[in-house]
Amino acid sequence: MAEVYAGAVDKGLEGVIACTTAISSIVDATLCYRGYLIEDLAANSSYEEVVFLLWNDRLPSKQELDNFKKTLSKDISLKPETVNMLKLLPTKDVHPMAWLRTAVSSLALWDEDAQDDSEEARFRVASRLTAKMGTLVALFERFRQGKDYVEPNPEKSFAWNFNYMLTGKEPDQDIVDVFDTCMILHADHELNCSAFASRVTASSLSDVYSSVTSGIGALKGPLHGGANEQVMRMLIEVGSVEKAKEWVKDALASKKKIMGFGHRVYKNGDPRAKILRSMSEKLCNKAGTQYYEMSKIIDETVQKEKGLLPNVDFYSASVYYSMGIPLDLYTPIFATSRVSGWLAHIFEQ
Repeated sequence: MAEVYAGAVDKGLEGVIACTTAISSIVDATLCYRGYLIEDLAANSSYEEVVFLLWNDRLPSKQELDNFKKTLSKDISLKPETVNMLKLLPTKDVHPMAWLRTAVSSLALWDEDAQDDSEEARFRVASRLTAKMGTLVALFERFRQGKDYVEPNPEKSFAWNFNYMLTGKEPDQDIVDVFDTCMILHADHELNCSAFASRVTASSLSDVYSSVTSGIGALKGPLHGGANEQVMRMLIEVGSVEKAKEWVKDALASKKKIMGFGHRVYKNGDPRAKILRSMSEKLCNKAGTQYYEMSKIIDETVQKEKGLLPNVDFYSASVYYSMGIPLDLYTPIFATSRVSGWLAHIFEQ
Protein backbone atom coordinates (compact mmCIF):
# COMPACT_ATOMS: atom_id res chain seq x y z
CA MET A 1 0.00 0.00 0.00
CA ALA A 2 1.40 3.37 -0.99
CA GLU A 3 2.10 5.89 1.72
CA VAL A 4 0.27 9.22 1.56
CA TYR A 5 1.96 12.40 2.78
CA ALA A 6 0.08 15.54 3.79
CA GLY A 7 1.80 18.88 3.47
CA ALA A 8 0.87 22.20 5.03
CA VAL A 9 0.18 25.12 2.69
CA ASP A 10 -0.05 28.64 4.07
CA LYS A 11 -3.27 30.59 3.78
CA GLY A 12 -3.59 32.33 0.41
CA LEU A 13 -0.71 30.18 -0.91
CA GLU A 14 1.72 32.61 0.70
CA GLY A 15 5.29 31.59 -0.03
CA VAL A 16 4.26 29.07 -2.69
CA ILE A 17 5.97 29.85 -6.02
CA ALA A 18 3.81 28.98 -9.01
CA CYS A 19 5.64 31.12 -11.56
CA THR A 20 7.64 34.33 -11.79
CA THR A 21 7.03 37.58 -13.62
CA ALA A 22 9.09 40.54 -14.82
CA ILE A 23 6.04 42.75 -15.40
CA SER A 24 5.78 44.30 -11.94
CA SER A 25 7.52 43.83 -8.62
CA ILE A 26 6.78 44.57 -4.98
CA VAL A 27 9.61 45.00 -2.50
CA ASP A 28 8.66 46.26 0.97
CA ALA A 29 6.66 49.46 0.28
CA THR A 30 7.88 49.84 -3.30
CA LEU A 31 5.87 48.94 -6.42
CA CYS A 32 7.52 49.01 -9.85
CA TYR A 33 6.22 48.39 -13.34
CA ARG A 34 9.05 47.04 -15.50
CA GLY A 35 11.55 48.66 -13.12
CA TYR A 36 9.84 52.08 -12.97
CA LEU A 37 8.56 53.33 -9.61
CA ILE A 38 4.79 53.69 -9.45
CA GLU A 39 5.22 57.18 -7.98
CA ASP A 40 7.22 58.32 -11.02
CA LEU A 41 4.76 56.80 -13.48
CA ALA A 42 1.77 58.34 -11.69
CA ALA A 43 3.40 61.77 -11.72
CA ASN A 44 4.83 61.77 -15.24
CA SER A 45 3.06 59.25 -17.48
CA SER A 46 -0.32 58.65 -19.05
CA TYR A 47 -2.29 55.40 -18.88
CA GLU A 48 -1.60 54.77 -22.57
CA GLU A 49 2.14 55.12 -21.98
CA VAL A 50 2.00 52.70 -19.06
CA VAL A 51 0.12 50.12 -21.15
CA PHE A 52 2.86 50.32 -23.78
CA LEU A 53 5.46 49.85 -21.01
CA LEU A 54 3.72 46.78 -19.58
CA TRP A 55 3.42 45.11 -22.97
CA ASN A 56 6.83 46.02 -24.40
CA ASP A 57 9.14 46.15 -21.37
CA ARG A 58 10.19 49.71 -22.20
CA LEU A 59 8.76 53.19 -22.46
CA PRO A 60 7.80 54.36 -25.95
CA SER A 61 9.37 57.11 -27.98
CA LYS A 62 7.13 60.09 -28.72
CA GLN A 63 6.33 58.72 -32.16
CA GLU A 64 5.61 55.26 -30.80
CA LEU A 65 3.32 56.70 -28.13
CA ASP A 66 1.46 58.82 -30.68
CA ASN A 67 0.96 55.76 -32.89
CA PHE A 68 -0.13 53.62 -29.94
CA LYS A 69 -2.67 56.23 -28.86
CA LYS A 70 -4.06 56.32 -32.40
CA THR A 71 -4.40 52.53 -32.38
CA LEU A 72 -6.29 52.57 -29.08
CA SER A 73 -8.48 55.46 -30.27
CA LYS A 74 -9.32 53.51 -33.44
CA ASP A 75 -10.37 50.52 -31.35
CA ILE A 76 -12.40 52.33 -28.66
CA SER A 77 -15.69 52.49 -30.58
CA LEU A 78 -18.28 49.72 -30.79
CA LYS A 79 -19.91 48.70 -34.06
CA PRO A 80 -23.69 49.31 -34.29
CA GLU A 81 -24.38 45.56 -34.49
CA THR A 82 -22.35 45.02 -31.31
CA VAL A 83 -24.25 47.76 -29.47
CA ASN A 84 -27.56 46.27 -30.62
CA MET A 85 -26.56 42.81 -29.41
CA LEU A 86 -25.38 44.11 -26.03
CA LYS A 87 -28.65 45.98 -25.65
CA LEU A 88 -30.37 42.59 -25.48
CA LEU A 89 -28.45 41.65 -22.31
CA PRO A 90 -30.42 42.33 -19.11
CA THR A 91 -29.18 45.05 -16.75
CA LYS A 92 -31.89 45.13 -14.05
CA ASP A 93 -30.65 43.48 -10.85
CA VAL A 94 -27.60 42.26 -12.78
CA HIS A 95 -24.13 42.42 -11.22
CA PRO A 96 -22.07 44.79 -13.42
CA MET A 97 -19.15 42.36 -13.41
CA ALA A 98 -21.40 39.55 -14.64
CA TRP A 99 -22.58 41.79 -17.48
CA LEU A 100 -19.00 42.80 -18.28
CA ARG A 101 -17.84 39.17 -18.26
CA THR A 102 -20.51 38.25 -20.81
CA ALA A 103 -19.94 41.37 -22.92
CA VAL A 104 -16.18 40.82 -23.19
CA SER A 105 -16.65 37.16 -24.11
CA SER A 106 -19.17 38.11 -26.80
CA LEU A 107 -16.73 40.53 -28.49
CA ALA A 108 -14.73 37.52 -29.67
CA LEU A 109 -17.60 36.56 -31.96
CA TRP A 110 -17.00 39.70 -34.07
CA ASP A 111 -13.19 39.58 -33.97
CA GLU A 112 -11.54 37.87 -36.93
CA ASP A 113 -8.30 37.65 -34.94
CA ALA A 114 -9.88 35.90 -31.95
CA GLN A 115 -8.60 32.42 -32.88
CA ASP A 116 -5.35 33.53 -34.50
CA ASP A 117 -2.45 32.58 -32.22
CA SER A 118 0.20 34.66 -33.99
CA GLU A 119 1.95 37.37 -31.97
CA GLU A 120 0.67 40.11 -34.29
CA ALA A 121 -2.95 38.97 -33.91
CA ARG A 122 -2.65 38.73 -30.13
CA PHE A 123 -1.47 42.35 -29.97
CA ARG A 124 -4.35 43.47 -32.17
CA VAL A 125 -6.83 41.68 -29.89
CA ALA A 126 -5.11 43.17 -26.84
CA SER A 127 -5.46 46.68 -28.24
CA ARG A 128 -9.16 46.17 -28.93
CA LEU A 129 -9.86 44.75 -25.48
CA THR A 130 -7.93 47.47 -23.66
CA ALA A 131 -9.63 50.21 -25.67
CA LYS A 132 -13.13 48.76 -25.41
CA MET A 133 -13.20 47.74 -21.73
CA GLY A 134 -14.02 51.27 -20.57
CA THR A 135 -16.53 51.62 -23.41
CA LEU A 136 -18.35 48.50 -22.19
CA VAL A 137 -18.48 49.68 -18.56
CA ALA A 138 -19.86 53.05 -19.64
CA LEU A 139 -22.34 51.33 -21.96
CA PHE A 140 -23.67 49.15 -19.13
CA GLU A 141 -24.38 52.24 -17.04
CA ARG A 142 -26.02 54.03 -19.99
CA PHE A 143 -28.26 51.04 -20.72
CA ARG A 144 -29.12 50.69 -17.04
CA GLN A 145 -30.32 54.28 -17.03
CA GLY A 146 -32.32 53.77 -20.23
CA LYS A 147 -29.93 55.95 -22.22
CA ASP A 148 -28.17 55.46 -25.55
CA TYR A 149 -24.57 54.68 -26.38
CA VAL A 150 -22.30 57.73 -26.56
CA GLU A 151 -19.81 57.61 -29.43
CA PRO A 152 -16.25 58.35 -28.16
CA ASN A 153 -14.03 61.12 -29.49
CA PRO A 154 -10.94 59.57 -31.15
CA GLU A 155 -8.99 62.79 -30.61
CA LYS A 156 -9.21 62.47 -26.83
CA SER A 157 -7.49 60.28 -24.24
CA PHE A 158 -8.74 57.04 -22.74
CA ALA A 159 -9.52 58.77 -19.43
CA TRP A 160 -11.38 61.63 -21.12
CA ASN A 161 -13.45 59.27 -23.24
CA PHE A 162 -14.48 57.02 -20.37
CA ASN A 163 -15.93 59.92 -18.41
CA TYR A 164 -17.53 61.36 -21.54
CA MET A 165 -19.16 58.07 -22.55
CA LEU A 166 -20.39 57.53 -18.99
CA THR A 167 -22.14 60.90 -18.64
CA GLY A 168 -22.58 62.20 -22.20
CA LYS A 169 -20.95 65.46 -21.10
CA GLU A 170 -17.44 66.81 -21.59
CA PRO A 171 -15.60 65.98 -18.35
CA ASP A 172 -13.80 68.37 -16.04
CA GLN A 173 -10.04 68.27 -16.66
CA ASP A 174 -9.24 67.62 -12.98
CA ILE A 175 -11.44 64.52 -13.09
CA VAL A 176 -9.76 63.36 -16.31
CA ASP A 177 -6.30 63.79 -14.78
CA VAL A 178 -7.22 61.96 -11.57
CA PHE A 179 -8.94 59.14 -13.44
CA ASP A 180 -5.89 58.71 -15.68
CA THR A 181 -3.71 58.36 -12.58
CA CYS A 182 -6.14 55.84 -11.07
CA MET A 183 -5.85 53.77 -14.23
CA ILE A 184 -2.05 53.78 -13.87
CA LEU A 185 -2.20 52.75 -10.20
CA HIS A 186 -4.49 49.78 -10.86
CA ALA A 187 -2.87 48.53 -14.09
CA ASP A 188 -0.88 45.66 -12.57
CA HIS A 189 0.14 44.20 -9.24
CA GLU A 190 2.46 41.25 -9.60
CA LEU A 191 0.89 37.74 -9.53
CA ASN A 192 -2.46 38.55 -7.97
CA CYS A 193 -5.52 36.29 -8.19
CA SER A 194 -6.98 37.61 -11.45
CA ALA A 195 -3.60 37.81 -13.21
CA PHE A 196 -2.92 34.23 -12.19
CA ALA A 197 -6.36 33.15 -13.44
CA SER A 198 -5.61 34.76 -16.81
CA ARG A 199 -2.27 32.98 -16.97
CA VAL A 200 -3.77 29.59 -16.10
CA THR A 201 -6.21 29.88 -19.00
CA ALA A 202 -3.47 31.14 -21.34
CA SER A 203 -1.24 28.23 -20.29
CA SER A 204 -3.58 25.82 -22.09
CA LEU A 205 -2.98 27.83 -25.29
CA SER A 206 -6.51 29.15 -25.13
CA ASP A 207 -7.33 32.46 -26.82
CA VAL A 208 -6.88 35.95 -25.42
CA TYR A 209 -10.61 36.56 -24.94
CA SER A 210 -10.98 33.40 -22.85
CA SER A 211 -7.96 34.35 -20.74
CA VAL A 212 -9.24 37.88 -20.07
CA THR A 213 -12.71 36.54 -19.26
CA SER A 214 -11.06 34.31 -16.64
CA GLY A 215 -9.46 37.40 -15.11
CA ILE A 216 -12.82 39.16 -14.93
CA GLY A 217 -14.36 36.13 -13.25
CA ALA A 218 -11.62 36.09 -10.60
CA LEU A 219 -11.83 39.84 -10.01
CA LYS A 220 -15.59 39.58 -9.47
CA GLY A 221 -15.00 37.65 -6.25
CA PRO A 222 -15.32 39.79 -3.08
CA LEU A 223 -11.95 38.59 -1.77
CA HIS A 224 -10.20 40.23 -4.75
CA GLY A 225 -12.20 43.10 -6.30
CA GLY A 226 -14.91 45.15 -4.68
CA ALA A 227 -13.18 46.30 -1.50
CA ASN A 228 -13.25 49.98 -2.50
CA GLU A 229 -17.03 49.73 -2.96
CA GLN A 230 -17.30 48.40 0.60
CA VAL A 231 -15.08 51.25 1.86
CA MET A 232 -17.49 53.79 0.38
CA ARG A 233 -20.48 52.06 1.92
CA MET A 234 -18.65 52.22 5.23
CA LEU A 235 -18.03 55.97 4.86
CA ILE A 236 -21.68 56.54 4.05
CA GLU A 237 -22.63 54.53 7.14
CA VAL A 238 -20.28 56.60 9.33
CA GLY A 239 -22.11 59.68 8.11
CA SER A 240 -20.05 62.59 9.45
CA VAL A 241 -16.62 63.76 10.56
CA GLU A 242 -17.85 64.07 14.15
CA LYS A 243 -18.85 60.40 14.29
CA ALA A 244 -15.80 58.95 12.52
CA LYS A 245 -13.44 58.35 15.46
CA GLU A 246 -16.08 56.87 17.73
CA TRP A 247 -17.38 54.69 14.90
CA VAL A 248 -13.94 53.15 14.46
CA LYS A 249 -13.55 52.46 18.16
CA ASP A 250 -17.00 50.87 18.34
CA ALA A 251 -16.23 48.77 15.26
CA LEU A 252 -12.96 47.54 16.73
CA ALA A 253 -14.60 46.77 20.08
CA SER A 254 -17.24 44.66 18.35
CA LYS A 255 -14.66 42.91 16.12
CA LYS A 256 -16.21 44.46 12.99
CA LYS A 257 -13.93 44.50 9.95
CA ILE A 258 -12.89 47.97 8.85
CA MET A 259 -12.51 47.91 5.08
CA GLY A 260 -9.48 49.26 3.23
CA PHE A 261 -6.75 48.49 5.75
CA GLY A 262 -3.88 46.06 5.82
CA HIS A 263 -2.25 44.16 2.98
CA ARG A 264 -0.70 40.71 2.68
CA VAL A 265 2.38 42.17 0.99
CA TYR A 266 2.70 45.83 2.03
CA LYS A 267 3.53 45.66 5.72
CA ASN A 268 4.98 49.20 5.70
CA GLY A 269 2.30 50.91 3.62
CA ASP A 270 0.81 50.68 0.15
CA PRO A 271 2.53 53.29 -2.09
CA ARG A 272 -0.65 53.62 -4.18
CA ALA A 273 -2.65 54.67 -1.11
CA LYS A 274 -0.35 57.64 -0.52
CA ILE A 275 -0.94 58.90 -4.07
CA LEU A 276 -4.70 58.36 -3.83
CA ARG A 277 -4.89 60.18 -0.50
CA SER A 278 -3.81 63.49 -2.06
CA MET A 279 -6.25 62.98 -4.96
CA SER A 280 -9.07 62.25 -2.50
CA GLU A 281 -8.36 65.49 -0.66
CA LYS A 282 -8.39 67.47 -3.88
CA LEU A 283 -11.60 66.01 -5.32
CA CYS A 284 -13.54 65.87 -2.05
CA ASN A 285 -12.75 69.51 -1.36
CA LYS A 286 -13.78 70.41 -4.91
CA ALA A 287 -17.03 68.44 -4.54
CA GLY A 288 -17.74 69.99 -1.14
CA THR A 289 -17.99 66.65 0.70
CA GLN A 290 -16.55 65.53 4.03
CA TYR A 291 -15.44 62.12 2.86
CA TYR A 292 -11.74 62.94 2.77
CA GLU A 293 -11.83 64.38 6.29
CA MET A 294 -13.76 61.33 7.47
CA SER A 295 -11.27 59.04 5.75
CA LYS A 296 -8.34 60.85 7.33
CA ILE A 297 -9.77 60.46 10.83
CA ILE A 298 -10.55 56.77 10.24
CA ASP A 299 -7.05 56.27 8.84
CA GLU A 300 -5.37 57.94 11.85
CA THR A 301 -7.55 56.10 14.36
CA VAL A 302 -7.00 52.66 12.84
CA GLN A 303 -3.25 53.27 12.72
CA LYS A 304 -3.22 54.34 16.37
CA GLU A 305 -5.47 51.55 17.64
CA LYS A 306 -4.37 48.64 15.43
CA GLY A 307 -1.17 49.69 13.68
CA LEU A 308 -2.72 49.00 10.28
CA LEU A 309 -2.08 51.19 7.23
CA PRO A 310 -4.54 51.93 4.40
CA ASN A 311 -4.33 50.00 1.14
CA VAL A 312 -5.19 51.07 -2.42
CA ASP A 313 -8.93 50.57 -1.86
CA PHE A 314 -9.31 52.97 1.06
CA TYR A 315 -8.78 56.35 -0.61
CA SER A 316 -9.81 55.24 -4.10
CA ALA A 317 -13.37 54.90 -2.75
CA SER A 318 -13.80 58.60 -2.00
CA VAL A 319 -11.96 59.49 -5.23
CA TYR A 320 -14.47 57.59 -7.38
CA TYR A 321 -17.42 58.80 -5.33
CA SER A 322 -16.34 62.43 -5.79
CA MET A 323 -16.23 61.80 -9.52
CA GLY A 324 -19.90 60.81 -9.43
CA ILE A 325 -19.28 57.15 -10.29
CA PRO A 326 -21.92 54.68 -8.99
CA LEU A 327 -20.63 52.41 -6.23
CA ASP A 328 -21.16 49.13 -8.03
CA LEU A 329 -19.03 50.32 -10.97
CA TYR A 330 -15.88 50.52 -8.86
CA THR A 331 -14.87 46.91 -9.57
CA PRO A 332 -15.64 47.14 -13.32
CA ILE A 333 -13.45 50.26 -13.40
CA PHE A 334 -10.74 48.19 -11.70
CA ALA A 335 -11.11 45.72 -14.59
CA THR A 336 -10.97 48.59 -17.10
CA SER A 337 -7.45 49.35 -15.91
CA ARG A 338 -6.26 45.87 -14.92
CA VAL A 339 -7.01 44.38 -18.34
CA SER A 340 -3.72 45.92 -19.49
CA GLY A 341 -1.87 43.99 -16.80
CA TRP A 342 -3.77 40.76 -17.52
CA LEU A 343 -2.77 41.05 -21.16
CA ALA A 344 0.88 41.58 -20.24
CA HIS A 345 0.71 38.41 -18.13
CA ILE A 346 -0.96 36.51 -20.98
CA PHE A 347 1.84 37.58 -23.34
CA GLU A 348 4.49 36.59 -20.79
CA GLN A 349 2.84 33.22 -20.15
